Amino acid sequence: MSTNRPVIVLVRPQLGQNIGKAARAMLNFGLAELRLVAPRDGWPNPDAGPAASGADIVLDQARLFATTAEAIADCSTVYASTVRRRDLIMPVVDPAGMAEGITASPGRSAILFGPERSGLETEDVALANAIVTVPINPEFGSLNLAQAVILLAYEWSRGQQLAQPPAKDLEPPAAHAELEGLIRQLDEALDVKGYFHPPERTQATRNTLRTILTKPQWSSREIQALRGIIRALNEPAN
Repeated sequence: MSTNRPVIVLVRPQLGQNIGKAARAMLNFGLAELRLVAPRDGWPNPDAGPAASGADIVLDQARLFATTAEAIADCSTVYASTVRRRDLIMPVVDPAGMAEGITASPGRSAILFGPERSGLETEDVALANAIVTVPINPEFGSLNLAQAVILLAYEWSRGQQLAQPPAKDLEPPAAHAELEGLIRQLDEALDVKGYFHPPERTQATRNTLRTILTKPQWSSREIQALRGIIRALNEPAN
């Protein structure tokens, strides 16, 4: 995984619950460094912990700053998450472009998020190198703070080697002779029960059954299990 994990900076966040939810979103995608700029209700906030749902390490290590400039002082690449500001002439990128820029940056990177109600002020956006905008429905552009954080954190994580649950190795498909044995056993069992009726449809029905049984590419273990089921169904009840 890249060592240049972006810092998440929440500028003047209003609700402790939203800070906690943002922390949860961050940790899901491998981000743990949270910086808070002048949160409205102070810090620490008792409402943040329950909303973080276990992402306590993010909250415990969160750093508090008085201004946005102080929060990003050690960062060389900064993205402001906001809609396009017509009063500023600066690059605008999508989340994929942001992720590429962070990965390519030799220095520290940060992503700024504004207050829930109003978003980033022009003065905060002006401190960034670029604006990052999430393409959403223009008729309903209502992302909450945690949703915005999770979208950009996820986009960054796509280029990283985050740990995934180990995939179980697939069993090799059984040999053709084993499959033929299963088909023959099923055919004989169905014939005894008078399944093939009317007689003129017998071959077509057998072809359909062969297609059904051939398609899944059963393993040897699965074929043995199916043959055991057929035997059990054919045995007389006690």
